[in-house]
Amino acid sequence: MRTLVLAGAALGAMPGVAVAQSAPVTLEDIHKLADVAGPSFSPDGSRIAYSVAVNDTKLDAEKSDLWTVPWEGGVPVQLTKTPATSEWQPRYSADGKTILFLSDAGAQKKPGADPDDTKEEEDENTQLWRMPAGGGAARQVTTLAGGISDYALSPDGKRAVVVAEIGKHVGSKAKTPPPVETERFFFKQDGRGYLDDRTQQLFVVDIATGKATQVTAGARDHWHPAWSPDGKWIAYTAKDHGDADRTLNYDIFVVAPEGGEPRRISTSPGADGDPDWGSGPAWSPDSRKLVWLEGAEDKWIYYGSPQMVVADVVDGTTARPARIDRWFYHPRWTPDGQLIALIEQDRDTWLAKIDPGTSAITYLTEGARLGYDYAVATNGRIAVLDTDASSPAEIKAVGDMRLLTHHNDWLKTRALGPIRDVAFKSGDAEIHGFLTLPPDYDPAKRYPLIADLHGGPVYQHSHEFDIDARLYAAAGYAVLKINPRGSSGRGFDFSRAIYADWGNLDVKDISAGISHAIDIGVADPDRIGVGGWSYGGILTDYMIASDKRIKAAVSGAGVANVLATFGVDMYAREYILELGTPWENFDVWRKLGYPFLHPERITAPTLFQCADADDNVPCVGAEQMYLALKTRGVPTKLIVYPGENHGLTVPSYLVHRMRSNIAWYDRWLKR
Repeated sequence: MRTLVLAGAALGAMPGVAVAQSAPVTLEDIHKLADVAGPSFSPDGSRIAYSVAVNDTKLDAEKSDLWTVPWEGGVPVQLTKTPATSEWQPRYSADGKTILFLSDAGAQKKPGADPDDTKEEEDENTQLWRMPAGGGAARQVTTLAGGISDYALSPDGKRAVVVAEIGKHVGSKAKTPPPVETERFFFKQDGRGYLDDRTQQLFVVDIATGKATQVTAGARDHWHPAWSPDGKWIAYTAKDHGDADRTLNYDIFVVAPEGGEPRRISTSPGADGDPDWGSGPAWSPDSRKLVWLEGAEDKWIYYGSPQMVVADVVDGTTARPARIDRWFYHPRWTPDGQLIALIEQDRDTWLAKIDPGTSAITYLTEGARLGYDYAVATNGRIAVLDTDASSPAEIKAVGDMRLLTHHNDWLKTRALGPIRDVAFKSGDAEIHGFLTLPPDYDPAKRYPLIADLHGGPVYQHSHEFDIDARLYAAAGYAVLKINPRGSSGRGFDFSRAIYADWGNLDVKDISAGISHAIDIGVADPDRIGVGGWSYGGILTDYMIASDKRIKAAVSGAGVANVLATFGVDMYAREYILELGTPWENFDVWRKLGYPFLHPERITAPTLFQCADADDNVPCVGAEQMYLALKTRGVPTKLIVYPGENHGLTVPSYLVHRMRSNIAWYDRWLKR
């Protein structure tokens, strides 16, 4: 079994930062940002394990290591220091002596090799590893051919349930990849590529020996396993009905760790535990109940707000506590049988405790902040990972909100500039957002404005640290972040206002926000720019075809002619649910394509960007708009990031994108 030699000394979260004269952020600061993630308590609640990811500029890749920090405060301990590999998602064993984690430092025998041969072939597949809780040599636990994507530990810590892909070509080392053959409706997915016979199955793994036993089967995927505290059941999310690829009807199941016939627990015809929501079912301390997120009916896709469902796995009864018109995230149980979850608000996300009997909600965090994740100890202690506009996400002790980690203290030497919340009318709607202003902001001056548009569309700009906005502000721009209709945070009706009607009300709301920034004396009306990525890129295309005040734009991973992406991207079922098929509802599809079909409306010089392995919003969207503007003589440029999926990850590309954006805006807005 392969071992890794890891760090175990108390290295400290960050060296002391000498307070110098503040300077604005720079492009190189992108590499300094530390991404803290995955907090998990030790069994006695005395320590928290977590991961920290930073950019390695030599390898041109993000790499993560494991850390622990005492609950009472003190210097964190770095457990791993592996320059060429990453470790993440740490979990303590039941006795607290071992930490399990995921790592991409796996190794496998060559097919057909002598099992006694100690020579191993390197393999970057993610596998489960274990190490002493205080640091030291780590050992690989699993050697599953396709690697694993998720895991949960048994209550006694002797076994783990893992999610691993199987299929006839999984783990293949063939020099020439085999042809892709598929009969699936949902036949491609960003990050996984073309989908053939591959499925994600659950395996139970013996931690001591690494022996893996498959416990689920069938032509369907499985996600988010959770082991019951009494050890008798494993809950998970899957689909088990008809042509599962055509619907969003995920369900919650339980199965014995030894395998056998799964039992469906959920009863809703809509999505239960949709994997895209980032969490699956969670067990109550007495192993009798499960909580998970339930969506609206399929037709509302991502416009509906997922709500909590509690099911009694013994008598089959269900309850739906604390039904409020807001989006819930990561529901779990506290040791005393209360519920806990993150609940999205207008521009904020707070951690809350919910009484399952009375539905009373008690917010544990508040104010202008965004909670990403949290951990609950067996003694009731709670740690939250959250951020605000001036500081990236760090781990804090809920109660007094003591800061337990300090991995981004270097930002204390940066001048960040003020943030100003804004609210204004757009038609009969009140729209909210905020302005990020330059560090040397002078209220007597007007500034070139960048309207930075968020993706989704059901998402929102929140009070969180945003390096992109800070870089634009450091370059001398006022940055307007508006949550137009279609955004989350303000309920179902606000989100669904743009249903099958993109580029209408949301465009009016962004234009109204630009007018507001001009009216309050911040924005120079002759120097207006817009830009965004994903739906932000789509909305940018709509804006340049609608608002003549725009003098420069950056459209990233966008599309204007959605006809070009039907069957090319991964959203066929969502298109059909919201828009109908192109051949049956052609007028709707044509209406939504107005930036491409009417390029004569566009005069703003526009930079188009895309990632060439993106199956979410493929490059065809950027390429078509680029050529449309090029044909008409509108200044334009196309940038393609090789090998990248929808979310860029290569550090040099992240810097290149921001440098290119700023240069493009400077070229047209600072003449």
